[in-house]
Amino acid sequence: MAFKKICVFCGSSPGANSIYQDSAKNLGLELVKNNIDLVYGGGNMGLMGIVSQAVLNSGGRSIGVIPKAIADKVDHHEISELHIVKNMHERKQKMFDLSDAFIALPGGFGTLEEILEIITWAQLGFHQKPIGLMNIEGFFNSLFDFFNKSVTQKFIKSEHVDMIKSESTPSLLLKALKTYQLPKLDKWQK
Repeated sequence: MAFKKICVFCGSSPGANSIYQDSAKNLGLELVKNNIDLVYGGGNMGLMGIVSQAVLNSGGRSIGVIPKAIADKVDHHEISELHIVKNMHERKQKMFDLSDAFIALPGGFGTLEEILEIITWAQLGFHQKPIGLMNIEGFFNSLFDFFNKSVTQKFIKSEHVDMIKSESTPSLLLKALKTYQLPKLDKWQK
């Protein structure tokens, strides 16, 4: 599977460990190396600013999507395109429409909410776009523990957890996304 644009959800904070920052930069470099445009939250702070700046510094394209209420509060560096939208719902829809695949780097509530909505849409069959988590230093291990407990408690099917690719490096994650196959199982099947 070839991608033209990948949406990256990530923290507006740089995180407590410099490995998060290094990984965000490396993801940006790997996107450019693979001729993939970045779609992201539009700000220049935290991991989102780092991944975007790495893309731009390497000659790639960085496309930001940000709600007006946030756009008025944060700085933006010179990015390739900036879409200012009305609200978070419109932002997520625009990011979805622009993107061929999705990656989450470490982040907080917003990152988790954004990637879980994309996962839910895939589970419901609304899209077949690849989804990956960059599991730096096991950051998402607890989330996978929750998913697996939900499987054992029969709230989620294991095939739907398996559709979420998880790797610790950008190159491995992009490779996993390129071979992505959505499960043939319908959420509504018993």
